[in-house]
Amino acid sequence: MISKQKMKVVYGLMVYFLVVGVLCYAAFPVSPPEEPMRIMFKVTAGKVLFDHYAHTSETAYGLSCWDCHHHPLDDDAALIACGECHTANETAEQPPDICGDCHEPDEIEDTPIIKRSDAFHQGCIECHQAFEAGPIECAACHMMM
Repeated sequence: MISKQKMKVVYGLMVYFLVVGVLCYAAFPVSPPEEPMRIMFKVTAGKVLFDHYAHTSETAYGLSCWDCHHHPLDDDAALIACGECHTANETAEQPPDICGDCHEPDEIEDTPIIKRSDAFHQGCIECHQAFEAGPIECAACHMMM
């Protein structure tokens, strides 16, 4: 049988480590990543899970932001979601309102704006084919659920 004195020491150590653990957790919180690790795109052809980390990590593909995000050209802080410009129903004659935040009307007047799905398909598949890495078949990215 364990003596009461030893049990008090054990309980005291447990409380001590619990307090130290809570204090360390509060003192050194985990900061969220600057970019999302994974993004789930919900589209009619089936959900697409994009692993951002696998594309940008030095241990994987090591792509820079500008390999995929073509706009704006020099400001990491100003990166916006693709769907802000590439929407399903925008045309060159009627660009999205957000374009005017960075561009003058004469800059975007004759610029074709393709749908987000076309931008992804064109950019992703071309890159996957060029580097012979990543899927190029529909079912490899789109998950019907």
